Amino acid sequence: MLNIPPAPEIDGAIPVHSGKVRDLYRLETGPYAGKLLMVASDRISAFDFVLETTIPDKGEILTRMSLWWFETLGVPHHVISTDVPVEVAGRAVVCEPLEMFPVECVARGYLTGSGLHDYRATGEVCGIPLPPGLEDGSRLPEPVFTPATKAELGDHDENVSFDAVVATVGAEVAAELRARTVGIYRRAEEIARAKGILLADTKLEFGRRADGEIVLADEVLTPDSSRYWPAEGWQPGRTQPSYDKQIVRNWLTSAESGWDRGSGTPPPPLPHEVVELTRARYVEAYERLTGLGW
Repeated sequence: MLNIPPAPEIDGAIPVHSGKVRDLYRLETGPYAGKLLMVASDRISAFDFVLETTIPDKGEILTRMSLWWFETLGVPHHVISTDVPVEVAGRAVVCEPLEMFPVECVARGYLTGSGLHDYRATGEVCGIPLPPGLEDGSRLPEPVFTPATKAELGDHDENVSFDAVVATVGAEVAAELRARTVGIYRRAEEIARAKGILLADTKLEFGRRADGEIVLADEVLTPDSSRYWPAEGWQPGRTQPSYDKQIVRNWLTSAESGWDRGSGTPPPPLPHEVVELTRARYVEAYERLTGLGW
């Protein structure tokens, strides 16, 4: 059902892939010929649809936040330069081609989303037993590595066990991916908490360079790949306020939208006030985390 528009033409760049939010190109000319250009658009998706309405500045906010985290974390990563074509300035990066691991590396410090669903059914998440009595939004005793399959575009990622990761990439790489994911989560969660924001969970992606080194790739710790909650509003046992597109989901499922999620028809355009509220949440997350003004 995903209706992703074709990647815009960029001189000297060949489109490679378009996702829900990002367009990937291979650079053919210039100092970075052979490298990749990753462009974050203002697109927003919900319920397996890319919406007709865009969120102004979203692509630039996501790019700036990723760059801030890459620098703050100080771990090896795939970004080479922000010297990009003028038409995508501010919302694109030049990055290394990598052999990407077919695993969504997820770390959870709080129980919600698909992890909560699994816990309620089995008392476990990805084969990891958790204490009884946890609720939506409960903080876990320790962060856990809860990997998922990397689904085809338009399909849903599915939580899998650590053993499934071992079967896919081997025991040594699986152990390294787990250690890196949990390590990055711990550091990011501590940084965010000091800014009054709880990092409930995050999804990371890793790739391997030609020399075998494993590095952090894609975006990192943005509201599109992470659940951020205002610390002052945290209250286990209910859905938490969040810095993401929940405002969009709430409107689409309200009577006001007039949209039937089960109809198979695309959602209607978002009203101006929903667009502005969503943009404001992304900007607030960026400013609170980084301490920088938008």
